[in-house]
Amino acid sequence: MKKDLIFIGGGGHCKACIDVIEAEGKFRIAGIVDVKEKVGQKVLGYPIIGCDEDVDSLVREYRYFFITLGQIKSANQRIEKFEFLKRYKVEFPVIVSPLAYVSKSAYLGEGTIVMHKAFINSEAKVGRNCIINTNAIVEHNVDINDHCHISTGSIVNGGSKIGEGVFLGSNSVVVNNIEITKGAIIGAGSVVVSSIYKEGVYVGNPAKRIERDG
Repeated sequence: MKKDLIFIGGGGHCKACIDVIEAEGKFRIAGIVDVKEKVGQKVLGYPIIGCDEDVDSLVREYRYFFITLGQIKSANQRIEKFEFLKRYKVEFPVIVSPLAYVSKSAYLGEGTIVMHKAFINSEAKVGRNCIINTNAIVEHNVDINDHCHISTGSIVNGGSKIGEGVFLGSNSVVVNNIEITKGAIIGAGSVVVSSIYKEGVYVGNPAKRIERDG
């Protein structure tokens, strides 16, 4: 019997998560929480049943929740929703597409999703509330901290360490044994060839920090 699951966030990433959930077949999407103005609407046939104000009542009825807000650049919204729901002691499942590969020696933290055709190799560790997006590759012995988004087609090579809340843009590459500090943003198509210890936005090949006014 499938377990009921409540989604938090009804945008584009939610649609992608629906596709993975349906393919995995372990959960029934009971409803979606979004902004008050969208209550009563549907996302791919699933109803938006409430907003943040309704969480108090939803946690009494449902046990499993999942953050389906996207993460473009900042992870702040996903972190806030995750920590807010943790106070209610709800459960965040790990979701893995049947089209993905996850090594039996890899570790995935609660609330993480591994999307279609992603690849997670031996002894890799992925923290809580992460997105490992379509066609992403996480190689052996990589350590990805909580609340990261490893975007479509991006590659994290062996032994690298990715700090909390990092965003890796589509088709970016992190070479072997690199460290990336908490909250860094790596632009799409960028290549990280040396460790990043200062938070900011990094783009190019090799990736360099963008100095922004103000």
